[in-house]
This record gives sequence, C-alpha cells and structure tokens, in this order.
Amino acid sequence: MTDGAALPPVIVLVRPQLGENIGKAARAMLNFGLSEMRLVSPRDGWPNETAYPAASGADMVLEKAEVCESVAQATADCGQVFATTVRKRGVDKPVATPAEAAATIRQLPARSAILFGPERSGLDAEDVALARTIVTVPINPEFSSLNLAQAVILMAYEWSKGEALAVPTRTEDELPAPQIELERMIEHFETALEPTGFFYPPDRTPTTKRALRTILTKPGWTTPEIRTLRGVVAALEKKRQD
Repeated sequence: MTDGAALPPVIVLVRPQLGENIGKAARAMLNFGLSEMRLVSPRDGWPNETAYPAASGADMVLEKAEVCESVAQATADCGQVFATTVRKRGVDKPVATPAEAAATIRQLPARSAILFGPERSGLDAEDVALARTIVTVPINPEFSSLNLAQAVILMAYEWSKGEALAVPTRTEDELPAPQIELERMIEHFETALEPTGFFYPPDRTPTTKRALRTILTKPGWTTPEIRTLRGVVAALEKKRQD
C-alpha cells in the first residue's frame, strides 16, 4: 500500500455527550482531510442541532455521520482499531504515539478506526478491549486533560502529514508591495528626516541614506504595511509643523 492509496481512518466518537463537542471534532477532522465520522450512542441523540454552529462549516462531516449502537458495530468493517486513551491497567496491548499510529494506518490495505471516548470519562476497559492498539500522547502528568476536539485534532494532524493538503495561500494584501511603493516610502522617510538634521555630516549623507534604504528594504513590506509606515511619518511631520 503506497501513501497515495492509503485509506483515511474512520473517526469513532464513543458515547459523546455534547453536540458542540461533536461539531468541534468534525471541524478538526475536516481541517486535516478526514470526513468519515461514526457516533456510538450519542447521549443527546442524533442529529443534534447544537453541533452545527460548533462545526464552523464542516457540515458535510456531520451530515454523513453514521450512528451505531456499539463500538463493535462501528468498527465491524475495519481491519485495525486504535483506542485513544491512557494505558489501562490489566489491558495488555501494543502502545503507539499518534505519529506511529498514523504511519501504521498508511501501510494497511484495510480501513482503520480510531476510537475516542466520552468527554467526562474517556473509553472504558470494554471499549479498549475491542481495539488492537492503544494510542497515547506524551503529556504533562500534572495536567493530562485533553478535550475531545483536541484529541481528534492530534490524530487528524498526524494523518495529514502524508496527505497533499493545500497550504493556505497568501492574500493579495500579504504579497510584497510593488517596488514603486517601496521607493515612495523611502523618499518619504528621507524628505521627513532632511529638516531634522538626521543626515549629518553632509559628507556622510550618501552612506546614511544607503543604510536607511537597506533597513527599509529588508522586511518585504506589504502594501498595507507601507501605508501604515507612511502614516506614521506623516503624523510625525504634522506634529513637528504644529
């Protein structure tokens, strides 16, 4: 199985309690290219209207979500099942990090499922017993609480590392400003500084202007940034004139 043909994992929320958390989990999934969610006995039933605002547009995940009566039903078509939990006493199973689990999923020819437990208590021993591997995140032992969406996003992000997801493009305002705008800003600085005695002594003026130009051309200013800088200079000029 190559990375290009790897099957994305199914996200299984086991007995989720709040619709808002289901929505946030859906948002986390879609951010990183996952869209198949299964819900095992959601406490408040399904569909749940409170999930949609929290999903922030990831409605397709919620609309396709499949409701199951048990973990066994939710994972019946999956060849590998991962349980996200702290290591359970008395449960002898392989333990992996999210990165290791994602790498394993990419090598499998069958679907994989990742289980996430209820917000208050997490997966119980019976849920974990149905999994083949435990996934645990190295975390501060003095504060080891992750909410449901955080746990989902950790796993979804590790999966996404092997996907050709688009990098957010820069907006027009974030692009470097045209050279003419940069030149006008430099001229504005020089004009404003001239009467202050900044370019002194006269024989050092070319060197000082060159140093100023070097400073002002390094950052790759955007058009809004140049407007802001010129506004600052104009304000200082006005203050001096007053």
